[in-house]
Amino acid sequence: MSWYDALEAGELTVRPSVDAAKRFGVSIDRMSVSASAGTPLAEVLGAVERSTADVIVLRYPARETTWFAALASGPRQALLADTVVYWSLPTGKGRRPAPLAGFSTQLEPTVDEDLVDDVVADVFGDSGNHYCSNPIFDRTLALAGRQDWARRRIAEAGAVVLRGPDRRVLALAAVDQQRSWTEIQVAGVVPAEQGRGRYGHLLAAIEDACTSRRLVVSTQGHLTGIQRIWARYGFEPVHNLLTVHLVAAT
Repeated sequence: MSWYDALEAGELTVRPSVDAAKRFGVSIDRMSVSASAGTPLAEVLGAVERSTADVIVLRYPARETTWFAALASGPRQALLADTVVYWSLPTGKGRRPAPLAGFSTQLEPTVDEDLVDDVVADVFGDSGNHYCSNPIFDRTLALAGRQDWARRRIAEAGAVVLRGPDRRVLALAAVDQQRSWTEIQVAGVVPAEQGRGRYGHLLAAIEDACTSRRLVVSTQGHLTGIQRIWARYGFEPVHNLLTVHLVAAT
């Protein structure tokens, strides 16, 4: 869920998830309530009642602690799918690591698709995503969907790439540049280079490429390792939300 949908959108949003529906073979609606919307529970329950989708993927601020009980009391089965944490950093305020001699970074318009697949599988393959909490969805297809999304995103906007002295790709990131913020959408270090501090250098490269006043990023709440890296770099947590799947009775 993008930074805009999670924090900036001014109303409850509902839209069909066409690509995911094709992938999994069930109809899916995505509903989201941003931190700034002030949407009442009654409006959410009304939207849930009107939906004819097999599965509703609902995301809402975790501060709404009473909502899950109300959602679980309805006709749909309610599954708590994940928690997403959002972090923010003022551009130029990152605690950058010392430069590496011979290493280079730049925004590259194209990246080998097999490499993108490998990085996404290594970064996200074990952790899964919200689809993996629901037995309706196949875990392998969930990863394939994330790989497909990353390939398409990088094909559209390029990627920030960290290369070593031999020009090998060591890390890469896809970003979404907006006027008020730049969002890190996918970021990872190739397996052979993990544990060597490369991620901090990737963050510095992203910060250099950032055209807005704020750099933002999100991840699942249980992925504490990457959040420790963000904290060391200077990011601060600003929001978290819950993902709930509402499954229609069969």
